[in-house]
Amino acid sequence: MSGRVVVRILLLVAVTLLAQTTVVLDVRVGGASPEIMYLMPIAAGIVGGPVDGAAVGFLAGIAVDLLSPTPLGMTALVGTLVGFGVGAVSGGAVREVRGLPTLVALGASVVAVMLYAVLGAVLGESQFLHVDLAAVVAVVAVANAVLAGPAVRLMRWAFEPSAGEPVGSRRR
Repeated sequence: MSGRVVVRILLLVAVTLLAQTTVVLDVRVGGASPEIMYLMPIAAGIVGGPVDGAAVGFLAGIAVDLLSPTPLGMTALVGTLVGFGVGAVSGGAVREVRGLPTLVALGASVVAVMLYAVLGAVLGESQFLHVDLAAVVAVVAVANAVLAGPAVRLMRWAFEPSAGEPVGSRRR
């Protein structure tokens, strides 16, 4: 990744984290809040492939982990796995079919929330399994599916090659 791409991704992660911790945290449906930080690795996996999806997932996850009381690295691990998985499974098909990023975001968000809850329980944070997990999964998945289109467009902007970089140098 070029320096310009890294700066753009850092900017997107920072703005998304700010939105997550201020505006989105106050949105409650059925006692659950959306988790838009999972959109970062999902969109990066769709746009850049498995390696870029994993890198953005780790970065977004560690940013969340630094602000939350859960074990450090838990969200980063989930983000890394989700970003890599989306990039590996989706390949180029998601970029070619209109509306498919929405379905991918829906499914990947379900996987991310479930993986986070199970990983939390394994690490001794059993409260993740005592909440209304179905409500959390539904709210996160629907919110991320709705926001998938704009997230993918923003991630395309972030991964756009710089002026001196050859156009074919990015995996798209």
